[in-house]
Amino acid sequence: MNKPLKLIPIGNSTGAIFPKEMLLDLGVGPGDTLFPVRTANGVELRRADPEFIEEMRLAREIMRKDRAILRELAK
Repeated sequence: MNKPLKLIPIGNSTGAIFPKEMLLDLGVGPGDTLFPVRTANGVELRRADPEFIEEMRLAREIMRKDRAILRELAK
């Protein structure tokens, strides 16, 4: 999809108008959150996945608490 996004002023910020087709492709709608991610090809917009975010938080907590155990298992 090569439709341009129109940037509009919103208070002291700037917003973008997304075509319906692009919102469908992204799987998002009004009120959803998108995350800009820098890649080798530029910036990609990705949907927020609260389940993944929570799983990563738990994984970091486990890695922090069980650091010694994980080092032994890695040998």
